[in-house]
Amino acid sequence: MLLYNTPLAPNPRRVRIFLAEKNVTIPVRDVNLMAQEHKSEAYGRINPLNEAPALVLDDGATLTESVAICRYIESLYPEPPLFGRNAREQAFVEMWQRRVEFRLFTPVALAFRHSHPALARLESPQRPEFAEHQRPRAQQMMRFLDSELASRRFIASDDFTIADITAIVAMDLTKAARVEIPQDLPNLSRWRADVSARPSVVP
Repeated sequence: MLLYNTPLAPNPRRVRIFLAEKNVTIPVRDVNLMAQEHKSEAYGRINPLNEAPALVLDDGATLTESVAICRYIESLYPEPPLFGRNAREQAFVEMWQRRVEFRLFTPVALAFRHSHPALARLESPQRPEFAEHQRPRAQQMMRFLDSELASRRFIASDDFTIADITAIVAMDLTKAARVEIPQDLPNLSRWRADVSARPSVVP
């Protein structure tokens, strides 16, 4: 297998954290976004959508989309389980993964893409007003997560899962996206400190 990675982008980071949690190492090839390498003809043959990450399997097939790649890795290396151990756990992990992706990760990522000067070439045209609209959406989800985290250690359960990976990558992107984290969220703050201390998450 070969993983096409972009070091500074949030989606490939989700896969890298997942692999680190599994203690799995696979060959990695970096794609330079700022040099527009992802739009090259050569990379287009890997992923016609010109996005990273992409995982080229041993049979030559290419798997894209971060969570799909993580699910494939989970099937090969089931321990520790990051998608749940049984049908009930898996359903709740899926629910929380989607909630976090759509209501936190996506708004933060869109705010980042449409406001950060370094991304002006990649997101053209940038729409600052659209970025501004995303910030309160992300903050609303942070407040919801804070209330939920009052009753458990991690987002989906008392076990660390893919939902926590998606959430911490989003939270770590808030500074660059200029999304202010409300200060009155003690449970979210506790969770963030705990997850940020994990070796897989430390930059």
